Amino acid sequence: MRRGAALVLALFVLFATIDCRRGAATLGRDRSASLRPADAARGREVVVKFECTRCHAIEGVAAPAKDKQCTGCHEDVARGRVQGTPAQLARWQPKVAELGDVPSLLAVGSRFERDWIRRFLLQPYDLRPALAPTMPRLPLTEEHAADVAAFLSDASSELSLGSSVRTKSPLEGSGADDTASVLAGSDAARGRELMSVRGCGLCHRMSGTRPLAGALLPAQVAADMQRAVRLAPDLRYTRDRWRAAQLVRWLRDPPSVKRDTLMPNMGLDESEAKSVALYVLTTTLGPTEDPPASARLAILDRAVTYDEVASRVFRKTCWHCHGEPDFERGDGGPGNSGGFGFKGRRLNLSDYESTFAGYVDDAGRRSSLFAPVADGTPYVVAAMLARQSEERGQRGAMRGMPLGLPSASPEDIQLVETWISQGRRR
Repeated sequence: MRRGAALVLALFVLFATIDCRRGAATLGRDRSASLRPADAARGREVVVKFECTRCHAIEGVAAPAKDKQCTGCHEDVARGRVQGTPAQLARWQPKVAELGDVPSLLAVGSRFERDWIRRFLLQPYDLRPALAPTMPRLPLTEEHAADVAAFLSDASSELSLGSSVRTKSPLEGSGADDTASVLAGSDAARGRELMSVRGCGLCHRMSGTRPLAGALLPAQVAADMQRAVRLAPDLRYTRDRWRAAQLVRWLRDPPSVKRDTLMPNMGLDESEAKSVALYVLTTTLGPTEDPPASARLAILDRAVTYDEVASRVFRKTCWHCHGEPDFERGDGGPGNSGGFGFKGRRLNLSDYESTFAGYVDDAGRRSSLFAPVADGTPYVVAAMLARQSEERGQRGAMRGMPLGLPSASPEDIQLVETWISQGRRR
């Protein structure tokens, strides 16, 4: 189980940066970035180098060996396909319930605008509000991101799922907004009504508008409803990702565009699909609100030991990325051994002695987790506080931890800070 957890949570590797802002304002729709011509072949090389298929299914790139499949391992745990006693499975499964839910990248070129892919890779945001993990920011350059976007677009559009003839992807054109021409004569109010009748609100949110109504869904979705809800994107961001023609095609028959989607064919005809698309793409949206800042709690006046900190914090999440290589069959997680484009930091949080050994910094020197940063906060505490800031859309020089996962609670941060202030007693 620990080894499986180390694989999926390896995605949330030490010292990567993430922008988890609940909005696409930082992405905008700016197409003025000056880049060298993107190259799909180079993009495939980047995908392989950064080990993207450890979590995502990608056309044209083979899945890794079983012991390197992050989300696959946790899906096996969740579905009881691993060795373990009933008691062990009962303890493991709730912890990995969401960690196998990662969207595949099939048919990307048949759905999303290439420039959005590039920008999202550089500045990920919280696209799926019901899914706890978020996409971390990998150490990609502008050129890397443009090449990967070209590869993902070309790889999926070449296959043109559901058709034997390649369909020209909207990502290959100028990216001009086609809403007015494609959706002329459609009725946005009717689109909103259709979304209520078809039950879109059971899975989707559309922040900035009044809540969508729910209704009965087709049986194929009801059978995997929890996963469908977790993977459902906030429809607010549809206008950043889609052009109208591709959105209408998707609304008419999602499985014909992306074979593994949980989005069912809702039985919309052409006119209905255009009205829904018009509402989603043009309705007025209110601003989003960042989560309120968490209070930083005062140091506890009771004694705190390492065993309590390890049980409540370090061994709850941290050691899955920062573990013991011998136990993990040579892979102590990317925060220790490296991976996903990051060099190994040699940080092992599996026991007391290893925790005190610290990590290797950018200059190759051993550094302490407890050394104070500029304001005097211990480094490890500052990293946890930085994760809280990232969830509010604030990204600074400090890398927030745990990367890509919900921030530690104020009580857990208080516990770690108290332990350090008391001399880090065993």
